[in-house]
Amino acid sequence: MRILQVSKLYPPKIGGVERIVQQIAEGLNDKTDMQVLVCQEKGRGCDEVYGGVKVRRSGSLGIFLSMPLSFSFLHDLRRLSKDADIIHFHMPFPLGDLAYFFSGYKGKIVIWWHMEIVRQKKAMAIYRPMMMKFLERADLIMVATEGHVKGSEVLQQFKDKIVVIPFGLDDAFLEKSLAAIGKGNTAATTSAATNFLFIGRLVYYKGCDVLLEAFAKMGNKEAHLTLVGGGPMKEELETVATSYGIKDRVHMLGSIPYENLLQHIADCDVFVLPSSERTEAFGIVQIEAMAYGKPVINTNLPTGVPYVSLHGKTGLTVEPKDVKGLTEAMDRLANDADLRQKFGKSARKRVEDEYRLSSILDRIYAQYEKVLEK
Repeated sequence: MRILQVSKLYPPKIGGVERIVQQIAEGLNDKTDMQVLVCQEKGRGCDEVYGGVKVRRSGSLGIFLSMPLSFSFLHDLRRLSKDADIIHFHMPFPLGDLAYFFSGYKGKIVIWWHMEIVRQKKAMAIYRPMMMKFLERADLIMVATEGHVKGSEVLQQFKDKIVVIPFGLDDAFLEKSLAAIGKGNTAATTSAATNFLFIGRLVYYKGCDVLLEAFAKMGNKEAHLTLVGGGPMKEELETVATSYGIKDRVHMLGSIPYENLLQHIADCDVFVLPSSERTEAFGIVQIEAMAYGKPVINTNLPTGVPYVSLHGKTGLTVEPKDVKGLTEAMDRLANDADLRQKFGKSARKRVEDEYRLSSILDRIYAQYEKVLEK
């Protein structure tokens, strides 16, 4: 089975989509003849083997409107598609759609729909006709949760060829997090100094401005909040924390090594994902925190976010941009160690039952087989 995965970028570039492409590529590399086609952020094209997987990185003049400007990508897809049984596209990726229509490829197409295009409305008006035609052409569309379909007017039109397959964590991660739980790194600490944790880029749709306001208004004034991640809003958020008089209890660490990040997950009491826009489609970091037995506070976005950590079972869900609701949720968990422990145990079990990467890869491979049988 010859699989060509097509996406915008690939590790070592860090991102949710990049990570999913890598998991599929490396996880199914032994079962398939796997190859990945992506772009350079900027620079000449190259062929390499990364993590045991053949990767073609097309040359790029740089990133424009969040998209690589690459002419060689069109040629590379046309060349590589000749040997592919299935091309697995990761969308939205307008350059990938365009390259397909120039490729002359007649084989099977699988699309993984990751998120809606929210901000670039003018560009979307131009891209939409091509996107719709491409979705019509696809043999199968994968999404990570039912929320991706329910919250999308576009996907509502293609329900008959959509399958829900979540993202997942590998066995090594699950073992590492279980060991941390065994050492007493749980959410059941009785100290009043409850540790809240946010991980992500400091950008508009993550809702960190709402998080800081909600934290400032908490009745529990001994709690601490740690924000891990860099981004264009870092200085602005530092100023906001100072203006609220909470700078001594808010720790903004910027980007840190991955092992250090995992240690912060292990040490926290509650993980918070206060995302405010539909650009947040899933939040993989939710399942990472849940694997460590941590309750999650997330937002009721019309995406996959509230389908990952479930309200009243593995944490609490509040409305996006609802400062009062977020404050109440944080206070509730800060003041109730038993509830944190209950949610944390349920969170860990949910990860083991639903988000184990090995079983998810089996499901993806089975879908590849079904597509080829048609």
